[in-house]
Amino acid sequence: MRETDPRMAFTKGIGSPIFPPMIEAIEERTEGRGRFLRTTTGVAVAVALAHGLNDAYAAFLHPLLPRIMDRLGLSIALAAVLTTTLSLAASLLQPVMGYLSDRYDRRLFIIAGPLFSCVFMSLIGVAPSFGVLAILLALGGLGSAAFHPPGASMAARVAEGKGSGLRLSLFSFGGSAGYALGPLLAVGIVSLVGLEGLWVAMIPPVLVLCLLYVLLPGDREHAAAAPPSPRAVMAALAGPLGLLFGISAISTFVQRVFQTMQPIAVAAAGGSEALGALSLSAYFVGQAAGSLAGGWLTDRMDRRRIFVMLTLISLPAHLLALWLPPGSAFGLLAAVLAGCATMALLPPIVISAQEMLPFGTAVGSGIVMGAAWAAGSLGVLGTGVLGDLVGARGAALLSTPVILAATALALRPALKGLGNSAADAAAVSIEGR
Repeated sequence: MRETDPRMAFTKGIGSPIFPPMIEAIEERTEGRGRFLRTTTGVAVAVALAHGLNDAYAAFLHPLLPRIMDRLGLSIALAAVLTTTLSLAASLLQPVMGYLSDRYDRRLFIIAGPLFSCVFMSLIGVAPSFGVLAILLALGGLGSAAFHPPGASMAARVAEGKGSGLRLSLFSFGGSAGYALGPLLAVGIVSLVGLEGLWVAMIPPVLVLCLLYVLLPGDREHAAAAPPSPRAVMAALAGPLGLLFGISAISTFVQRVFQTMQPIAVAAAGGSEALGALSLSAYFVGQAAGSLAGGWLTDRMDRRRIFVMLTLISLPAHLLALWLPPGSAFGLLAAVLAGCATMALLPPIVISAQEMLPFGTAVGSGIVMGAAWAAGSLGVLGTGVLGDLVGARGAALLSTPVILAATALALRPALKGLGNSAADAAAVSIEGR
């Protein structure tokens, strides 16, 4: 293998003598066996698997929050700071990572991102203080920021035309499934080896990601096209893309409020850590179903109607999921419906953004995912402060109706007719790149 091989550059970047021979051995054994992963559908499936690993480990924090709060003596407000640190690190730099991945090989980002997430999120159990824990969460979140824009871009491939919604739904489903399994996985490992032993969880994903790096096709042709200029991106944000950003940010806020406050509310009511994890997992199972439903709707329905319908469903579903007993059948069903409604928004939002910036699909993805997720996550700080005054459940119930602001944005005339012909109806001029 030549020194200039990008695989060698990647492994040198890891800085370990173990990985180069490991990848070389895998490459020899898999020669000619990865043909499926070089098809459009195969690439989407492979990236969805990486998405599942990334998001499963990103979901470790929330179910362990009550235990971490007790160990480090944290208030609800400081717990909200931790979740916001993770969310901001995973979100704020996504447009920048999207630009870099549009400029260079997306495959490097798709593998290196989950590696960061899995390694650093597995180390949160050994953090001796609030500060060290915040640093580990920031590094783990940085991996998510590096992964999501190129992952969504490479999976959807809007330039291929028909079926981009379905391909993105596979990508989104992988992340949602990971989020659904992550809380149970974290609690299960901690119950066996303790919080300090959580580090062992990093071993399996490292091996899987090395294999995926070998099997995924290169991305040099995509990297040859220059991404849009900042001026073109700002022009897009002044139009329909800005409305998509707002809808995504508000939906994210409602999701983050539920994910942060629900396990704390369960613990405050005397429920077990496992019960809090079960409630979160029900929510994430709903998100997994919503990922598939959203992709199916994206290819078949006017997207403005999708946004209005799902945001209106989301409000009562979240209120019921917060109000009903978390372990009850109706409580779990409401959590599933709430998760489904919010996550089904993602495929139509991301596909529309990619169509508006056809030469910067990862940049567009980074704006409506990462930047919007960061904006939505900041609001959780206010909910955390409110939680110290009225309790976690009361603060979440008071915060959730903000979702109606997303409904109002979806009704704006600029999004009218946003559907399968979005590339023609709402494309943003990128002349002047």
